[in-house]
Amino acid sequence: MDELHFSHVPVLLDACLEGLNIRPDGIYVDGTAGGAGHSRAIAERLDGGRLIALDKDPDAVAVASSRLAPFGCATVVQSDFSELCTVLDKLGIEAVDGILLDLGVSSYQLDTPERGFSYAHDAPLDMRMTKTGLSARDVVNTYSFKDLCRVFRDYGEEKFAPAIAKNILKSRTQRPIATTAELAAIIGASIPARARREGGNPAKRVFQAIRIEVNGELSSLSVFLGEAFERLRIGGRMAIITFHSLEDRMVKQRFAALCRGCTCPPDFPVCICGNQPRGRLLNRKPIEAGERELAANSRSKSAKLRVIEKL
Repeated sequence: MDELHFSHVPVLLDACLEGLNIRPDGIYVDGTAGGAGHSRAIAERLDGGRLIALDKDPDAVAVASSRLAPFGCATVVQSDFSELCTVLDKLGIEAVDGILLDLGVSSYQLDTPERGFSYAHDAPLDMRMTKTGLSARDVVNTYSFKDLCRVFRDYGEEKFAPAIAKNILKSRTQRPIATTAELAAIIGASIPARARREGGNPAKRVFQAIRIEVNGELSSLSVFLGEAFERLRIGGRMAIITFHSLEDRMVKQRFAALCRGCTCPPDFPVCICGNQPRGRLLNRKPIEAGERELAANSRSKSAKLRVIEKL
């Protein structure tokens, strides 16, 4: 794997660094190291502090290890971010000052045809970030009609899910669907011409849905949101960049719950539950890329950053 081609333009970098409010002697976690763009910027600001960089993609771990090698403060671990608490326990770290997640697929994963993430290249269907376990080919060739519809609808918000699933089942009776181009062609043929013209590439939503299913992305995020906030120190901050509505909704709802406080019915004259807000939102609305970043990095277009501080 050529490290030079593992490019990573860190999305919303300045906003992330400002949101995390980095202290030189603090302990920080980058739960999605990727090409180490965010990680390196954090490490450069530490003096006596510590950075723990996680990624479950072995290629990303190799690149991050190389790019963070000059920084003695950095530790790189191959792990899913949902296992953050386990990683911290093994490292003997009780609490941290900041946690960052960038939930986007890396440019390297999208632009390396053999990883099978993109409909822009004809390659074997794969999409596994860990390079092990369930693959996109397995999903497409073994899932039932009902399960394919569920994946496309729930994770891709694809309104033509039944038609696409039906045509996948029909096609795979002839021979297994083996490549990204074969799948993209089936998807395109399943969607009405008007919808194909209006909605961008018709394969985008289905490829997203299969990738989420293969990598358990939403279940990992759910576990992370249920546990990681507890490992922040008082005054510590968590910054999460999302790229589609499903992720953003989960983050928004979890952050709102942490900031809510009183859960008494609204008609109660006084609070009897005693619940206090545990967090404070740094921005009421998500931070998005400005014109300059959008011009320099088109993949920042759908990025949304939310930041919460522990009270």
